[in-house]
Order: sequence, then C-alpha cells, then structure tokens
Amino acid sequence: MADRPVPLRDTRLLDVKLGQLPSWIAVRDFTPSGLTGAVRRGYDRYLNKYINVKKGGIGGVSMVLFGYVVISYIWSYEHLKHDRCRKYH
Repeated sequence: MADRPVPLRDTRLLDVKLGQLPSWIAVRDFTPSGLTGAVRRGYDRYLNKYINVKKGGIGGVSMVLFGYVVISYIWSYEHLKHDRCRKYH
C-alpha cells in the first residue's frame, strides 16, 4: 500500500516544504478561537511531555522558570537600561 498524500491543512510545520509555506500559512486559523485552541494544544503538549510523567525531573519546571525570568527581564529592560548609565560616586 502506497502512502496517500496528506492534505496541506493536516501537515505539520516541520513537514512543509519551503515552496508550500505560504499556502500552508493561508489555511491556518487565525481567528481568536483558533489562536486560543493553538495555545491550548501547545500547553497540553508541554504538560504531557514534561509535567505529567511517571519519572519526572526538574527539566519542565526549570523551563517555565527560565521563561519567566526572560520575560520579566524584557518587560523591565527600559528601566534597567537607564540605571546602568548612572554613576554612583
């Protein structure tokens, strides 16, 4: 049995060829409910891969903490940028 071609809508991003990328993006759902569903699926994948495991480690939690540190640094960068140019003498 030969493999049947997969419709472009059901193809994962990593399996899309470079020439098919604009048409693949065009069939994505960019409505608020579609974006909410994409975030929910990503959260569920992360949760099942790193948090809900039989033998869990520190990896999943450390990724969340690292992301929090990076985002908080980006949010406070404007304030930190002005503080580094001050002289303390």
